[in-house]
Parts: sequence; C-alpha cells; structure tokens
Amino acid sequence: MERTKRVFDIIFSLMAVLFFLPLGIIIGVIIKWVSPGPVFHVCSRVGKDGEAIECWKFRTMCVDSQEKLRKILKENPKLKREWETFYKLKDDPRIFGFGKFLRKTSLDELPQFLNVLRGDLSVVGPRPVTEEEVYKYFREKADKILSVRPGLTGIWQTSDRNLLTFAERVRLEEQYVDQHSLLMDLRIIVKTIPAMFFAKGAF
Repeated sequence: MERTKRVFDIIFSLMAVLFFLPLGIIIGVIIKWVSPGPVFHVCSRVGKDGEAIECWKFRTMCVDSQEKLRKILKENPKLKREWETFYKLKDDPRIFGFGKFLRKTSLDELPQFLNVLRGDLSVVGPRPVTEEEVYKYFREKADKILSVRPGLTGIWQTSDRNLLTFAERVRLEEQYVDQHSLLMDLRIIVKTIPAMFFAKGAF
C-alpha cells in the first residue's frame, strides 16, 4: 500500500505542478504587489514518525505576524480562547486581503506539491502540525497519527475544516489512519475540489 501510494503521489504531484505553474506565477506577482516581503512562507511541521519537515506555502500574512499574534493574545482574552480552541483566528488581523482569498480557496498550499515530490508529504493524509500542537492536542494519539505521512489534503479538509475544534480534528485524523486506502484517498481528492471552491468553514 505504501509503495503504491508513493507512486501515486509522485505522478499526481508532477501533473499538478505543471498544471498550476502559470497560476502560481500570477499568485506570486500579486503577493509581491500587495504586501512587502517574500512570496513564500516556510513553516516547520512534524512529519511521519515525528521527523521535522519544512512546508512551503504562499505567504498570506504580514511579515511580523508572530509578534502581532503575541500582542493580540495578550491584549484580547476572547481571541486567546478562540486560538486555544481552534488554533486559528476567524478574523485574523495579520492576514492581508489577497491572503484571505488564498486561504479560503486553499490556493496558498499549492507549493506543497513540491513537498509531496520531496517525500515530506503525501497528497492525502493527516494535516501536518506543529510540535506544540502534537504535545497539546495529539497527546497519547501522537504515535498513531504520525505513523503515516502527513497530507496536502485530508479528511479534515472535506469536513467543516476550521469550524471544528482541534479535538474533533484529531478524531477525524485518527479515523483516517484506521481506514485509509487508495480508494479512500481518491474520494477525498474528489471531495477536496468543491471544498476549495465553496470554502465551507475555511478562514
């Protein structure tokens, strides 16, 4: 299963890179135009078996986003509770206008097809998380969920996404690990497309 999945990942990602390359160039130009700073954002995540990986995304936030987040959480208890529940903010002031569109449509994650080609990610799998999220939310389920390669998309994306609490997300990721197959991956990929366009629960 793992070898078949890897072959599928490579073929699918090569086709995706070639297909989305013109769109990626346009997105990069717009980002440089509307927001000072780099086109890409590289974030550290936990990969298969706990190995550290670096995931590529189109940048959607201002360059001093971490400093702003610390200030926001310190000054606003309500937003702090929202962050601790969802690990996201619905109306995040750090995200610039075009960045909001990229996030709602998941277009900010197109560069992660390069991560799939490198073997850091799979096309479908549990979403990659930070070390903090592993210790805070995965806990005793960490080894199980991290036993498979994280995915560019997954069962969480085709559910209610950010409308779910992190605890509910963990339950879905565990369900994927228990039941995953090539057929299940294909179904998730097919369901991901309308999830992108209608952006249900995305922010």
